[in-house]
Amino acid sequence: MAKKILVIDDDPVVVKYLVSLLEDNGYETCMASDGKEAMDVLKAERPDLITLDLEMPNEWGTRFYRKFKQNPELKETPVLIISGMPSRHLSVKDAIGYLAKPFEPDKVLELVKGAIG
Repeated sequence: MAKKILVIDDDPVVVKYLVSLLEDNGYETCMASDGKEAMDVLKAERPDLITLDLEMPNEWGTRFYRKFKQNPELKETPVLIISGMPSRHLSVKDAIGYLAKPFEPDKVLELVKGAIG
């Protein structure tokens, strides 16, 4: 069974690119465009990993991150930060990695494979 990745980003171009990249490499995907929507998708889909943008409308990635880490059933889900905000990775201390936009697709795959196979 393929591992599932939740892609959270408000930029539809980034979402489409990440979904294509991940699916082309054997992963299932689900997506959300902000932190509020992401919480619903996270609970329904139970992904194996999350890619998370930090700057989004309605609810920023850092706030979503703090909320989901409080849920005992979800808090162990690894998170890969993919953001255009420099140095904001410091607000998500236990992320598996931080990639600045624009990012290298090979680096995304390397971090994902290292975390979930």
